[in-house]
Amino acid sequence: MPLPASRSGRPPLSSLHTHTLFCDGRDDVETMCRAAFDKGLCAIGFSAHGPLFKKTGIKTSWHISDERLDAYIGEVRSARLRWEGKLAVYLGLEVDYIKGLRSARDPDIQALPLDYIIGSVHYITPANGAELFTVDGPAEELERGVREGFGGDGEAMMHAYWDAAGEMIALGGFDILGHIDLVKKNNQDGRWFAIEEACRGRAAETARLAAAAGLTVELNTGGLNRRITRDTYPSPSFLRLFRERRVPALITADAHRAEDLDGHYDVALQTLREAGYTEHPLFRGKKNGKPLWEFIRIEGP
Repeated sequence: MPLPASRSGRPPLSSLHTHTLFCDGRDDVETMCRAAFDKGLCAIGFSAHGPLFKKTGIKTSWHISDERLDAYIGEVRSARLRWEGKLAVYLGLEVDYIKGLRSARDPDIQALPLDYIIGSVHYITPANGAELFTVDGPAEELERGVREGFGGDGEAMMHAYWDAAGEMIALGGFDILGHIDLVKKNNQDGRWFAIEEACRGRAAETARLAAAAGLTVELNTGGLNRRITRDTYPSPSFLRLFRERRVPALITADAHRAEDLDGHYDVALQTLREAGYTEHPLFRGKKNGKPLWEFIRIEGP
């Protein structure tokens, strides 16, 4: 079935990284769909943070609960029917990789009737046995994690993050590589490591792994939308490394509010062009377990 045409004057774009009241978003599914339609997007995909507690014992306020998972699936499926012919609606999850505890490859995730999965690393598991922590949570959580888990060595923490990303890619089970340099979020002042110099080699290796695995990397504007970062995930210079490896890059908003569904998309389009991309993928569902992408031209000023 053809996608609804874009009405925004831009190339047809979607928003597949979207959070609602089912996890840590601020709006419900229907509000998000209405906003996506009003903004001229051709598709929206919902990507609640996948459930953790039943599998890992980790309690958070930002992952969907195991008990609400069926309701989430049902609500997104209902929205797909309501918006048929006007807006393509897809069902996804954003699944954390946590070493030894959770991955998109887990049977309970693979058994779900999902259109796609975003694979992301938020958690770091220190090798010394210290408590795991998130790289994008409150700055004081990162500081504690670096101190207790890595003896204050921020660069060692950074390498642990990229190690986890590589392990996640090796395990597989997902389709889209989420905000791949998220580790920079609480390091905008360079306190813990020099983002460009320290991360470049790791980003290059991750691009190689993503290409070999046939993944799509997201060009995520969430940090810009929330005024946390100075640029996209990945940074423009790192995006070029993915372009060199011919890894498709998908613009996403990582929207937690309806108003952000196309936030900084003009910046993202220009970032893609400057990195050397001339095409942008549109998700068209799955066939035989593999995502279907339609590539559209994005050449322009």
